[in-house]
Amino acid sequence: MTKPLSLDLMRDDVAAMIHIDSSEIGDDDNLMDLGLDSMRAMNLMLIWQERGVDLDFSQMATCPTLAGWWQLVKRRVNGVVEARS
Repeated sequence: MTKPLSLDLMRDDVAAMIHIDSSEIGDDDNLMDLGLDSMRAMNLMLIWQERGVDLDFSQMATCPTLAGWWQLVKRRVNGVVEARS
């Protein structure tokens, strides 16, 4: 069973993808400036999709920070919950 997606898990996934320690990634750091490219970002999308969260790449590209992506996750999860209600 996979862990549910969290901000810390996202940070760990990004860090592993760009081969740095997760403590080096701040919530508002531009992930592209830290070495994340579009192919790696798409791989992260697939990893997170396996954890039950579908994100839109174009939205991710407009806010390439963990804080921005976490807001997208929360909106997506809340939208799914509201749609099921």
